[in-house]
Amino acid sequence: MGVRSPLLAGDRAPTPRTLVDVFLETVERHGSAPALEAGEAHLTYDEFHEAAGEVAAELSALGIGAGDKVGVRVPSGTADLYLAIMGILLAGAGYVPVDADDPDERARTVFSEAAVAAVITADLIVTSRLPEPRPPAEPTPPSLDDDCWVIFTSGSTGKPKGVAVSHRSAAAFVDAESRLFLQRRPIGPGDRVMAGLSVAFDASCEEMWLAWAHGGCLIPAPRSLVRSGMDLGPWLVANAVTVVSTVPTLVSLWPAEALKAVRLLILGGEACPPEIGARLANAEREVWNTYGPTEATVVACAAQLTGEPPVRIGLPLDGWDLAVVDGDGQPVPEGESGELIIGGVGLARYLDPEKDAEKYAPMPTLGWQRAYRSGDVVVNDPAGLLFKGRADDQVKVGGRRIELGEIDASLLALPGVVGAAAAVRKTGSGNSLIVGYLTVDDAFDRAACLERLRADMPAALVPRLAVIDDLPTRTSGKIDRDALPWPLPDDGAAASADLGETATWLAEIWNDVLGSRPAGPDEDFFALGGGSLTAAQIVARVRERHVNATVADVYEHPRIGEFAAWLDTLDTPVGRLNERVRPVRRSTQAVQLAALVGLRTIGGLRLLLWLALGVRVADLLGWSVPAEAVGLAPWWVLGLLWVILVFPLGRLATAAGVARLVLKGLKPGAYRRGGRTHLRLWFAERFAEEMGVGQIGVAGMVRWYARWLGCRLGRDVDLHAMPPITGFLTLGNGASVEPEVDMQGYWIDGATVHVGEIEVGKRARVGARSTLVPGARIGNDAEIAPGSTVFGPVGAQQRWSGCPAAPVGDARGPWGPRPKSRPVFTALYMVSGLVIAVLPLLAVMVGLVVLWLPLNGTDTLGEAITTAALWLPLAGLAGYAALAVMILVLVRLCAIGLEGGPHPVQGRQALQAWTTLRLMDEARTWLFPLYAGMATTWWLRALGAQVGRDAEASTVLMIPSLTRVGARAFLADDTLIGGYELGGGWLRIERVKIGRGAFVGNSGMTAPGRKVPKESLVAVLSAAPRRKKAKAGSSWVGSPPEKLRRTHSDVDSSRTYEPSTGLRVLRGVIETCRVLALLAHLYLYLFAFVALTLVAVVWNLGAAAGLSGVVLLVCGLLAVLCAVLAKWVLVGRWKPSEHPLWSGFVWRGELADAFVEAVAVPWLLRHVPGTALLNLYFKAMGARIGSGVWSETYWLPEHDLIELGTAATVNRGCVVQTHLFHDRVLAMDTVRLGPGATLGPNSVILPAATLGRYATVGPGSLVMRGESAPDKTRWVGNPIGPWLDELDEAQQD
Repeated sequence: MGVRSPLLAGDRAPTPRTLVDVFLETVERHGSAPALEAGEAHLTYDEFHEAAGEVAAELSALGIGAGDKVGVRVPSGTADLYLAIMGILLAGAGYVPVDADDPDERARTVFSEAAVAAVITADLIVTSRLPEPRPPAEPTPPSLDDDCWVIFTSGSTGKPKGVAVSHRSAAAFVDAESRLFLQRRPIGPGDRVMAGLSVAFDASCEEMWLAWAHGGCLIPAPRSLVRSGMDLGPWLVANAVTVVSTVPTLVSLWPAEALKAVRLLILGGEACPPEIGARLANAEREVWNTYGPTEATVVACAAQLTGEPPVRIGLPLDGWDLAVVDGDGQPVPEGESGELIIGGVGLARYLDPEKDAEKYAPMPTLGWQRAYRSGDVVVNDPAGLLFKGRADDQVKVGGRRIELGEIDASLLALPGVVGAAAAVRKTGSGNSLIVGYLTVDDAFDRAACLERLRADMPAALVPRLAVIDDLPTRTSGKIDRDALPWPLPDDGAAASADLGETATWLAEIWNDVLGSRPAGPDEDFFALGGGSLTAAQIVARVRERHVNATVADVYEHPRIGEFAAWLDTLDTPVGRLNERVRPVRRSTQAVQLAALVGLRTIGGLRLLLWLALGVRVADLLGWSVPAEAVGLAPWWVLGLLWVILVFPLGRLATAAGVARLVLKGLKPGAYRRGGRTHLRLWFAERFAEEMGVGQIGVAGMVRWYARWLGCRLGRDVDLHAMPPITGFLTLGNGASVEPEVDMQGYWIDGATVHVGEIEVGKRARVGARSTLVPGARIGNDAEIAPGSTVFGPVGAQQRWSGCPAAPVGDARGPWGPRPKSRPVFTALYMVSGLVIAVLPLLAVMVGLVVLWLPLNGTDTLGEAITTAALWLPLAGLAGYAALAVMILVLVRLCAIGLEGGPHPVQGRQALQAWTTLRLMDEARTWLFPLYAGMATTWWLRALGAQVGRDAEASTVLMIPSLTRVGARAFLADDTLIGGYELGGGWLRIERVKIGRGAFVGNSGMTAPGRKVPKESLVAVLSAAPRRKKAKAGSSWVGSPPEKLRRTHSDVDSSRTYEPSTGLRVLRGVIETCRVLALLAHLYLYLFAFVALTLVAVVWNLGAAAGLSGVVLLVCGLLAVLCAVLAKWVLVGRWKPSEHPLWSGFVWRGELADAFVEAVAVPWLLRHVPGTALLNLYFKAMGARIGSGVWSETYWLPEHDLIELGTAATVNRGCVVQTHLFHDRVLAMDTVRLGPGATLGPNSVILPAATLGRYATVGPGSLVMRGESAPDKTRWVGNPIGPWLDELDEAQQD
């Protein structure tokens, strides 16, 4: 008789019983012991039993009991959640959990697939889903075969798979674990068990029953803390938690001190790094690594960690059988790898019979009648199985497929290399890297080999080199990559004794992130494979000791010894910590929604005005059908409305008058977010937006508007940006403010709205896209560089740059003496602005001409509406084409005689340049379907720009005749290429060149005369360097720009730079579908006109005027519905991933975005910043939005990847950037703003970045990819650094 395999434990299954039996036994033995502490709810087992019994009784009253299933969708962490679960079990039914934060669609799918008889939701509300009522029934204990729970896992097809676990299996699991853990001093009353996992995951069952099977107390952890990870440590200490079941990733974020009271730590769900056992296992604490799929009841095997390698997943629980088989289903010998098969008492079942038959089919080779095929590869080791990975794993690094054979060949070609094999390994931080294992002879030179590899291979494929004695092989003679050593055996000895305390600490971090331990103080971060993402990960760890460390510090001090010395010199930061931020009140949101009806009525009246004018004109031309239906409005009424709602001076005067009235008595200070003062500011801003103030970009009129608001303007002021609605602006004589400067005079910081005055001294200059924070005071003759953020006083005659702005030298003087004043050009600027403003009206008239002939032949209103609907596409396309032609002609005309250099503002060439940029700016909105696609470069060439082959451009702003863009260059969203500079009565323009293959990131800028060399990169929210600094292949970040190290990715050129003809045609077809967004926009106009007409027909024009705001809001909701449907149909759910430019996924994403920008934005999103309506839109698009969020930007690009925690704030002009497009690969990752976090005005946060709870990032800042801002801390800068020595005002309303 042979020795029994240690993998077979089925015959040791615990005595059969149900979970209800387990619970009732605990109640009987420990009735007075604490069972549950959730917030303010503290229940003993007797109280818990009684309260759960009430839920059971309610279910029984509906006739629900044994054999039924009941859905659970109760907010996480609440006592009600666990009362619902236990109440269902006591009623004899099985529970089907869905996380309360999951989408409604998933809940519908899960509950439908499980055929639940009822659903329990928040506040323990029971909703029957029975097709017919049943008579009441007494609670009946469940049988062993009844389902205890049904957990839905994600299916490979995207459809969730329901896994049902019987009471027999569930109780066997609970009892088997009780034989495993803490045998010397078992769990019992006094133990406190953390519940940190969603009940929608089967691991939550382990948490619950670790407490309830033994008389322990279950302590639910707040979901926000679990997600943040790092903040959970203090919570564990504060709640005296003694038992934790979680995933290794989360544990790695906690300091050892946080687990001081924990005596049982259970890990599972993912591969466990060995350092966890070594760090946390001790005589007082057991640490276990567990393995088990949902289909085998939570855990199938386990191994206690001692800190000694290897990390095993262990041997089976009592009652479970395991086997390791090859491709033919035959058991593999000891030491060999194969697929793990599971049998025994823990086998669950799929609700889908076909799926169940497939995955639980018999294993004749093992003699098992029912077996679960896990798909996981393990090593058959009688001491405990070793997990190797999924059988279907693909070898990828950074989202790109890696062909290891190619790397093998490159390694074997190196001098001195005898044998080689490449393998993908993961660092302690989870980063993937390629390791080249080598056997070598005396001719091997590591440095020379690395240099050759970097010269011959793409940077992403250059492996880390590891010299070993022998390459392990399989019996076939092939190299066994899985047996290659990791971590490398020489890692522990690599550290040099020359490293000091700080450098030694850093070396551990580097090793964890990069998988490489520095051997000496001169080791270079980037030479070891570091990049921008890993730099951010390094800094996130360094901030545990040095909160004021920044990513820029890594770039400035790349050698570990130098970086350590730098950290040792840092002083303790003096910045303050933020306080808790509460959500925006619902009463505030209700007031906003009510105000929106009145505000949208302004746009409604403008629409009704055009309708009434159209009726008048049609009547004059002999078509009387509209006049007979709705009547003729008096000419004096139409004239009055035209002056107020259309005529630019009337609109400006009205907006300014209302702002002065609403903000009367406003003073600089600090006010409560969502309070009365903030609402007044919000209303005044919204009223100005409805009046179209921002679209009146006439320089002369803007000065008048500023004075009407109460701003103090001196003589000869050049104001090319909008003034603050507060009127708190002083511009000295001869001051110059360039376009897109933010001078709004207030911003939101957590729970506080800061309002202040802004002063710009005589002859001072403020560069384009700068931000002047409340309290900014710019001295006489000073200069603020473009893209800067000014927080306080700026000395006279100084040049300041950056965020926060700092002195960088003396201000540049004007380009000559102030030119002679020529007032006629003030009038010409006004005329030019009016011509631009009237272009859409002319385009509409072209469309109306197309509609006129068919409409003129109709005899009834219904016939006219039907005819308009049929002819609208042709009319719309005609008008769109006419608008494009008019813009093209005007831009071309403005280019005649336009040359680089300084020109008098009141002169011909300055007027031409200003008009060109105004046209280009408006075209990005009016002609949006032409942008961010193949047609964009054709359009730019037609406008006069020199654009090379295969260049890509998005919503770029430029003077075409002065711009040259090289082949294969890439201009991302909202880039400013050139523009103009102002100063001393002069306007300077220069030629700008973007080199071949260069990249300018979102909101990047190149000043007049600058050049971006070939293959260079200007990062997001960054400026191009001066020509003398710019070198081919360089990369730059920030403003002023600092050099950035960057690794070029190896990408498939056929999908990035050299697409096939077929791909070009396919992209053209998909992008042509953007016309559907344009048509949706036009049909919404038709819907609005028809609705207003019908109201006028039924009642009168006065009623139509009163209801016009409601009509526009309805149109806005329809527009948002179009955008939401387009997103879900074309894209589905965005996920962290990478896609090349020439792929259908990218094109479909851009098509979906066209519906947002061309439909949802003009009809609703532009008008509802800071409101609950905008938050509802975000949620509909898939974003995770907490309660009481205040967002002043609608632009969240890939919504599913974004989380805005409760009470978070996103200020105006911000970009929550979930993707980057470097190397023409769309790389997406998540962005998270924790509860109460603030992103300041005009700031950008990049993918994989996180703002902690109540953290603040100040105005004009850039949060780098992968960066993390700790809880309650304050940051500012481009890129961010600690925000120190702030002034904090205390006035509150």
